[in-house]
Amino acid sequence: MTNAVVIGGGFGGIAAALRLRAKNYHVTLLDRCDGLGGRAQVFEKDGYRHDAGPTVITAPFLFEELFALFGRRLDDYVDLVALDTWYEFYFQDGVRFRYGGTPEDTINEIKKLSPPDAEGYVELLRTSEKIYKVGFQQLAAQPFHKLSEMLRVLPAMVKLRSDRNVYQLVSRHLKHEKLRQAFSIQPLLVGGNPFDTTCIYNLIHFLERAHGVHFAMGGTGALVEALHKLMVEVGIKIELGQTVSQLEVEDNRVSAVRLQTGQRIGCDMVVSNADPAQLYGTMMGASEAKLGARLKTRYARKSMGLFVLFFGTNRQYPEVAHHTIWMGPRYKELLADIFKKKVLAEDFSIYLHRPTATDPSFAPPGHDSFYALVPVPNLEAKINWEREAPRMRDRVVDALGKTIVPGLEHHIRSDFWMTPEDFKHDYLSPAGAGFSIAPIFTQSAWFRFHNKAEGPENLYLVGAGTHPGAGLPGVLSSAKVVDRLVPPVTADVNSEPRARLAAE
Repeated sequence: MTNAVVIGGGFGGIAAALRLRAKNYHVTLLDRCDGLGGRAQVFEKDGYRHDAGPTVITAPFLFEELFALFGRRLDDYVDLVALDTWYEFYFQDGVRFRYGGTPEDTINEIKKLSPPDAEGYVELLRTSEKIYKVGFQQLAAQPFHKLSEMLRVLPAMVKLRSDRNVYQLVSRHLKHEKLRQAFSIQPLLVGGNPFDTTCIYNLIHFLERAHGVHFAMGGTGALVEALHKLMVEVGIKIELGQTVSQLEVEDNRVSAVRLQTGQRIGCDMVVSNADPAQLYGTMMGASEAKLGARLKTRYARKSMGLFVLFFGTNRQYPEVAHHTIWMGPRYKELLADIFKKKVLAEDFSIYLHRPTATDPSFAPPGHDSFYALVPVPNLEAKINWEREAPRMRDRVVDALGKTIVPGLEHHIRSDFWMTPEDFKHDYLSPAGAGFSIAPIFTQSAWFRFHNKAEGPENLYLVGAGTHPGAGLPGVLSSAKVVDRLVPPVTADVNSEPRARLAAE
């Protein structure tokens, strides 16, 4: 019997656990939260339901692969719905720009705003496709723990001008400032500043185009429940409410994980879905990690923090799209305040999620469910969130109430919020960062935390801080990298769940 322990039940940890089980490992998954999903928790209050984490599903085939490992079909567990409008952008002068559907739909929307940019968008899409074919199809599941792998792909990355940031790439093709903003916000979905993030991340644009934007009926939590059910069916042991405090290392191998309760779980292999800085900084001794891991833990630039306001309304707002990007009055300057100056500005931008646009079950009849996500500095900014959070709540409600959610201050119900302090406490995210380390060029591929640990031989890493990066496609792909690195186990009489599945 070969025992593997997976630390953390986010999507990266779940995917890793399933892939290890498919290779006949006996898998135990541990998570400190009361439910699986990592940041994808589900909150319910007064009849309103809220997905707390990712709400945009852009690569459903990565989930389909996990069910197919065991001869199952994703569609039999959860219903994914393709959205016609992926995002609606709202600008301060009242201009709205709808993005999604077919390329022709997007081109027609562009023509309403800036006809000369229609041709430029076609060129941008072609460029994004080239980046996607290299950056995602070839490299997302490619291990990068060896420098030779980085050197091998360096010519392709140079050819794609990876030294340019996303905003620079978009600006080469689009001239209208509103369109430049709309088509350069993708790095913010994975914790990056469009003015710093390598243009490799522009592959997100073609990823959306190639596979669409989907929503799981019942929410992302329903997708987590489907994966939970699959894991139980295939014999993965799941222990929730368990925090790993230490890895026991002997002869450069992890021999056991120790919980805060003092319980010790022996193992032959560990896959960590914890933040890498948390793993190397507190769960291992300094001498047990290699120099590269220690340097990244100490000096890596972290992503921004998040203020998230959850609320319901006692009326519906059918004119509000499922996903709305509410753009503030400043763009580059605001991002500089968040990422560089680390100050909490008076203005802000908002990602507004209204799941009741697609799934009315998120709220009582005649009501709506929302969350408003505001990028803010992480905890390196030393912001007093106990004081600032109520103020931020009022500012967000006021801004939305004066624009796309009229009268919100009179109709809001059952609101509560999360700040970077909650991300630090609930998810052990260093500095309360929303997406682990930032996706800049010098923190990508080989420069990012390696999927094969820079430490004990039988330790592997998945999740947002590892290659290829944050976001659902990124963390699911990180488990594919580990799958390529880990050998299968010969089936034996102790592998009954897997053997039974093979016989079905």
